[in-house]
Amino acid sequence: MMPANRPTQRPATARLLYVDAHGAIRHAPRSQFVNLLRPGDLVIANDAATLPASLLGVHARTGRSIEVRLAGKPSLAHRDVQRFIAVAFGAGDFRTRTEDRPPPPVFEAGDELELGSLSARVERVLGHPRLLALRFEAEVDELWRGLATHGRPIQYAHLSEPLSLWDVWTSIAGTPVAYEPPSAGFVLDWQMLADFEARGIEFATLTHAAGISSTGDPELDRMLPFDEPYRIPVATEEAIAAALCEGRRIVAIGTTVVRALEHSAATFGSVAAGESVANLRIGAETQLRVVDVILSGTHEPGTSHYELLQAFADKAALLRADDALESAGYRTHEFGDSVLIERDSRRYSRLAGSGIEAGDFPENQGLVGRRTPRILRRFAPAPAHVVQESHRLSPARRLLCLRD
Repeated sequence: MMPANRPTQRPATARLLYVDAHGAIRHAPRSQFVNLLRPGDLVIANDAATLPASLLGVHARTGRSIEVRLAGKPSLAHRDVQRFIAVAFGAGDFRTRTEDRPPPPVFEAGDELELGSLSARVERVLGHPRLLALRFEAEVDELWRGLATHGRPIQYAHLSEPLSLWDVWTSIAGTPVAYEPPSAGFVLDWQMLADFEARGIEFATLTHAAGISSTGDPELDRMLPFDEPYRIPVATEEAIAAALCEGRRIVAIGTTVVRALEHSAATFGSVAAGESVANLRIGAETQLRVVDVILSGTHEPGTSHYELLQAFADKAALLRADDALESAGYRTHEFGDSVLIERDSRRYSRLAGSGIEAGDFPENQGLVGRRTPRILRRFAPAPAHVVQESHRLSPARRLLCLRD
């Protein structure tokens, strides 16, 4: 596959490869995404706006040129912007492939980094010479001004022209907390949201600090994705609870939405409103509790994004999809084409009625029942067989469905 090399979010030629629950594959224009949904589906997208997270500067102790790419912080709070995790590069910019970038100088705790009008200090080196804990020496408002003035969107060599912030903000972008764009959301525009409403498709959002996709270093790339904070609104929690009770599909726009929802369900027993940090790796061994369908970009085998897709479809189905993408000349990367993958019905049908609960999975032990999500409005009761056979409902959620 060839990378998309122009920053056009919704090109008229964009395509969509659809892998259904039985592994069958078909091609469609991406503009027809809404036609592949069903009335009653709940579509959830990430409304994070993208930070200008690439900062060129100088390592003060050695005088060497560096690039710092911000890659994480403890929370989504607007004022929590003085401490970041960052990945450092040597001299150069996006025009050189990340794999070919020279290494930065050796960092030590206390080193000062001069990044335009901003100054940051290395607090710690985090288990890899290029992975740093930084603290900016500026007040919050000054820091935001410095990022806006000196920062640029993180960019890779497959794009030939410098990116602007409007290139990487989706149509629903809100709080600037993402480090790279939640690019699956490029498919959305206001006309599509109107089409959702006209067809009886529900739409909701969450905010997830989408992280960086590549560092150019195999050892560091194996650590991806880093822990990523997210926030789920009460309205989204309610919409998910209703969809689960009523047996309707939940469609995630992008891997970040899957990470947030599945982490919340694994931690609290059901998706819960509020802020948390996604730290689970999702892959072939993951039993999805919430999401039925994912719309995503085209990802290369071996990446963390591709690994997540294996929770939806088995290896054979993904290999067939890879062959179809390659032979049809689909475009890759953030401005490329898309895939729509339904959960493998053969895999998940074995769980229906089996008595398996969220707490039966090792990562959930001791967590189910710790918190019951807030249900602020009543829903029509789901048929008893739907509640009893859905492996996606925690015991607490089943009781709420039956009671409601």
